[in-house]
Amino acid sequence: MSIIDLSSYFPDSISNSIRKYLSESEEKNVALEEIRLRVGKPMILKFNDHERIYNNIVTTEEVLETLQYICENSIYSYQNQICNGYVTIHGGHRIGIVGTSVVEKNKVVNLKYISGLNFRIAKQVIGCSNKLLSYVLNLENNSIYNSMIISPPGGGKTTMLRDLVRQISNGVPKKEFKGLNVGLVDERGELAAGYKGVAQNDVGIKTDILDNIPKAIGMKMLIRSMTPDVICADEVGSSDDIEAINYAMCSGVKGIFTAHGSSLEDITLNSCLNSLLNSNIFERIIFLANKYPKGEIDKVYSLNKKNSEYTLME
Repeated sequence: MSIIDLSSYFPDSISNSIRKYLSESEEKNVALEEIRLRVGKPMILKFNDHERIYNNIVTTEEVLETLQYICENSIYSYQNQICNGYVTIHGGHRIGIVGTSVVEKNKVVNLKYISGLNFRIAKQVIGCSNKLLSYVLNLENNSIYNSMIISPPGGGKTTMLRDLVRQISNGVPKKEFKGLNVGLVDERGELAAGYKGVAQNDVGIKTDILDNIPKAIGMKMLIRSMTPDVICADEVGSSDDIEAINYAMCSGVKGIFTAHGSSLEDITLNSCLNSLLNSNIFERIIFLANKYPKGEIDKVYSLNKKNSEYTLME
């Protein structure tokens, strides 16, 4: 789905502006990352290295009409996704939703008075993980090293993980690496970008996907039912996530995960992630550079099993 096609999810007052701008602008070939609508504020288009702010003010009616289009005129059938704060549409694009939460027993049961929508444009960058392969693949055993990919929010870790899953699943002939069975827990639908059960992104021919499920539950389900060689999940960090990762590793399954952070010090401040480091589960800690272009490798640490310390790799 092109960006022009995506404009069909907006009322005419907004879609006409998007179509006109992208067809006339010098930036029409620049990567568009987000379209933000906030009630009472101007629409903002975010590109990979700058933003454009419109003069028009977004109304409540325009936001609600857009939500109706997103939900195919059946908001009720999308209620569970809305309560999680997002809806995934055809093409894998994810729309974040904010408003007034209705909470019962510590669980969000509804969002009302919707005040903003954020269209995050899905994009798959085939081959972006090529530089990571030499750190992640264990060619001697046709396996992988347990790895954690770390970057600040928006640093490209999800894009890198998606491409790593594809390559590990398909195999890498140039490196004589045979494809492995991958279990992918896609809690927010950002990796495979499933739409009505069909992955919109290429995550490999030997990948089994569970989406819209808590990572901790999904990991255990895949291990018990699909016998994966490798388990992967995005943005881990809770105590439940860590318990499930430990369960996977003790079951003989390898893993690749991502987390927020910019340094080893950041990770140690998260008690859950710090416990993973101290358990010597991860053999590679990969930090992505917080700069454009996204996905560039900053530092890679390798576990020294003799002294249980992480050392910087060249």
